[in-house]
Amino acid sequence: MPKKNTEIKWLSAPEEHDYPAAQAYLSLIYDVGLAGAYVEKLRHAAPAEFKAKDIFRASGLSLLGISNVHMERDRQKIEGGEALSPLLLVRDTEHGKVVIADGYHRLCAVYEYNEDALIPCRIV
Repeated sequence: MPKKNTEIKWLSAPEEHDYPAAQAYLSLIYDVGLAGAYVEKLRHAAPAEFKAKDIFRASGLSLLGISNVHMERDRQKIEGGEALSPLLLVRDTEHGKVVIADGYHRLCAVYEYNEDALIPCRIV
């Protein structure tokens, strides 16, 4: 069970490997050109912060189960004091949702510690 008073540390910018991961995911939802354009905008987006619970609400996604291996890896990072990479988000105004282009597992892991935690993001 996560320790609710654990400090969650964040990197100041997304890791370079987050962008190709975001593009791969976005290419499943949008055509390849639009996915690439979103990723390019994300690279230059200003930092923002949103509460974990609000990102979930805006995305319409569910919290992953506790046995998820990727969440476990992020929980171990949190417990070990390692900084996590900010989330990459895309506003899908046509559908009234936020697409989590990269960082879903990190979001789920953080939510277990504190649903009100402010999560650094890049959003376009």
